[in-house]
Amino acid sequence: MIDSHCHLDFDAFDDDRDGVVSAALEAGVHTLVNIGVDLHHSEMSVALAEKYDCVYATVGVHPHDASTFDKSAEEKIASLADHERVKAIGEIGLDYYRDLSPRKLQRQVFEQQLEIAVQKKLPVVIHTRESFKESVEIIAKYAQRLVGGVFHCFPGDAQEANEVIDLGFQISVGGIITFPKAGMARMVADVPMEHILLETDCPYLAPVPKRGKRNEPAFVRFVYQKIAELKDMAVEDIEKIVDRNVQKLFGLVETFGD
Repeated sequence: MIDSHCHLDFDAFDDDRDGVVSAALEAGVHTLVNIGVDLHHSEMSVALAEKYDCVYATVGVHPHDASTFDKSAEEKIASLADHERVKAIGEIGLDYYRDLSPRKLQRQVFEQQLEIAVQKKLPVVIHTRESFKESVEIIAKYAQRLVGGVFHCFPGDAQEANEVIDLGFQISVGGIITFPKAGMARMVADVPMEHILLETDCPYLAPVPKRGKRNEPAFVRFVYQKIAELKDMAVEDIEKIVDRNVQKLFGLVETFGD
């Protein structure tokens, strides 16, 4: 299993980070993709990827922090992107729910980081909340030049998922899919497995039966189990397909197996 989107660098894990990584490995989660959200956490993400063989990093500035993305930050993100353990630019995008940065600035910073991804030939990890239509419009302008990407914690329905897939992107789902009456579950039932990644977004959004607790990569197994139930497939088959999807997107060729 792979957790394609986690935040092990967050302070929620400061007291037991080594144990959390060990627990993930013991649960069968062999690869963790740690996601950068600002310059500081992008640097921490790279440091974690250097420390743990099972961890890969992404670097980028979340729309909440778009106001911190000055020329210096842009240059640093571009520099970090050259690190061999960095596999994507992200998470980047738009968030019109909290509006912690002005929307015009969010759009500008989103496009600047898409340009970095194009230059570095890296996929992108997209955050979109209450901003799906505009996020897709921006991505559409870059899709032909990007090597791909994923809309994490996908917020839309099956029709919107197909819009993303038609642009050459994947969708990712996490613990929300285990919640009662989750719309995400209805969407996943109609989307081919070849376009789906699984994630925790830990320390947030712990799945049932861990809902309300701190989420961690080991808990991604409950998301795999739910997907298997929805698709009427064996968990082992879901694991093989999702592992391949993640490995292909992020270029983790060294992890490919038979």
